[in-house]
Amino acid sequence: MTALLDPAQLATSLPSAVRKLDPRVMVSSPVMFVVEVGAALATASAALDPSVFAWTVVVWLWLTVLFANLAEAVAEGRGKAQAATLRQATRDTVARRLRDDGTEEQVAASSLQPGDVVVVEAGEVVPGDGDVVEGVASVDESAITGESAPVIRESGGDRSAVTGGTRVLSDRVVVRITSRPGESFVDRMIALVEGADRQKTPNELALTILLASLTIIFLAATVSLQPFAVYSGARQSLVVLTALLVCLVPTTIGALLSAIGIAGMDRLVQHHVLAMSGRAVEAAGDVGTLLLDKTGTITLGDRQASELLPVDGVEVRRLADAAHLSSLADETPEGRSVVALAVAAHGVEPRRAADLPRADFVPFTAQTRMSGVDVDGREVRKGAAASVVAWVREQGGDPGEQVGRLADEVARAGGTPLVVAERVDGRARVLGVVHLKDVVKPGMVERFAEMRRMGIRTVMITGDNPLTARAIATEAGLDDFLAEATPEDKMELIRREQRGGRLVAMTGDGTNDAPALAQADVGVAMNSGTAAAKEAGNMVDLDSDPTKLIEIVAIGKQLLITRGALTTFSIANDVAKYFAIIPAMFAPAYPGLEALDVMHLSSPESAILSAVVFNALIIVGLIPLALRGVRYRAASAASLLRRNLLVYGLGGLVAPFAGIKLLDLVVSQLPGLA
Repeated sequence: MTALLDPAQLATSLPSAVRKLDPRVMVSSPVMFVVEVGAALATASAALDPSVFAWTVVVWLWLTVLFANLAEAVAEGRGKAQAATLRQATRDTVARRLRDDGTEEQVAASSLQPGDVVVVEAGEVVPGDGDVVEGVASVDESAITGESAPVIRESGGDRSAVTGGTRVLSDRVVVRITSRPGESFVDRMIALVEGADRQKTPNELALTILLASLTIIFLAATVSLQPFAVYSGARQSLVVLTALLVCLVPTTIGALLSAIGIAGMDRLVQHHVLAMSGRAVEAAGDVGTLLLDKTGTITLGDRQASELLPVDGVEVRRLADAAHLSSLADETPEGRSVVALAVAAHGVEPRRAADLPRADFVPFTAQTRMSGVDVDGREVRKGAAASVVAWVREQGGDPGEQVGRLADEVARAGGTPLVVAERVDGRARVLGVVHLKDVVKPGMVERFAEMRRMGIRTVMITGDNPLTARAIATEAGLDDFLAEATPEDKMELIRREQRGGRLVAMTGDGTNDAPALAQADVGVAMNSGTAAAKEAGNMVDLDSDPTKLIEIVAIGKQLLITRGALTTFSIANDVAKYFAIIPAMFAPAYPGLEALDVMHLSSPESAILSAVVFNALIIVGLIPLALRGVRYRAASAASLLRRNLLVYGLGGLVAPFAGIKLLDLVVSQLPGLA
């Protein structure tokens, strides 16, 4: 409501609404194009045969078209205000491009091409989208995300992507440009929030075709009435026939359809989510399966090492030393907690990776699911139980049965077991298990219960073993889980759900998530993730909050419900207009039709004019609802349909009778209509 009543917003929107009267613009909305053509013909008729009644009807016909344009202009105006803020981040800057010989040259940021390498230091603006290939820096992304807290961007891993227009606050980074001029992330944001790149979604197209078909039917019916009217001696003027047509066609939803779609994308932007298309928002509303990463989404994400469990015959100090060594190069919270536990609880001498220049550190990968170090003839590995046990067997060792029991105990307690093993003098053996504690976020059980009421199946994706995954899934109230998941497993799960007729939504931030994000119907990439992930997804969460996927689904459902509710209201509210206009047109020739005048309107002229005025004003009255969206509550589809029919179907039937009657009391007092 405030967006409509804001004088500044209204002053900006009205000129835009007038410009949209251009028939070349109006033709994109078949219903309102017919209304505009009818208003033009009625204007010509009123000029040839002027009367207070004719000109008053003509004015309100044009206002009907103008109000429809105003709804779209107000929705677009909110996006343009956000775009103006974003444009401040796209001002052309000078980039420090590196030549092949390592020297720098200053060039305009707009001339940078994919593959160019630039240097950005503290206080400078990142000249274009890219990946950090050298260095680490604190970056201010508030111009994009609205969040004042700086973020860390560094080479390698999933935090390497930087966005053009953001500012480096500390240190120095070397960035490889990945976007072409005019195609940066901010450029796309501006085009999308302004609506310049907005195309009608499949549901919008289907509804537009339906509305156009109804319009053609009512147009044919209106045209065919005149011969009957002439035959019965009740010839109707072009103004009256146009008024009948405008009141019969579904002008309410025809006027608000575009605004509903724009407002849906705008609500996502308000939640700091950028949808690359309206289709993605619609798909979110129809999602049947939600794939959620465990760490950081369902659980708090900062798992902490709480206990070391050695196997028989191994001293806990030996296990602690091996766990400490294998975690020195692990900068994750879990890795640092293992180092801290080994030092604090077991007296291991503090060391850094730099203290072991001859060490060969083995990085963790999604395929191997373990990491480690080779130093001084000793090979140490730490990771998922199945992976480390398999490594021990590959090295000719016997992992034994006890490690499986220890891992199962940790998993049944809801923790994550990390198995530690070593190979010394050609002999590989398991040393024990690290217990990582994981905590389900507060409120997750209730949120997943809401998803279930909405008919959405929730699946947890985790690299944990099945026992741990089952314990966490049961505690959080999830429907299913995928344990020890690899990128290939995610893809297969998405395809299996889609083959079953379900739309799938998921989040991701790494390059290894890109294929699954592209395959999912709704792929939400984290803004902190890699450029590959953001390119693959059809949404980007600027806050990099994986739990926001649940809000995205709710916004998508709200969009679909709003469109359905206002379509129901639009069709239902036409009924009262039949009872107003038909008796007014033909009661003199067919007195029996007076029985349809259940509102007992003052005169045929006031009845027709009251229906036309109500038809225009109801558009204005519903603009705030179209922009805000119908309030959404988690419920089954059947329950939502019943509520929709009761509130907007019955309301659409009753409200016009009262509205037209009240308008008739006013209109009938106008000079020339009394």
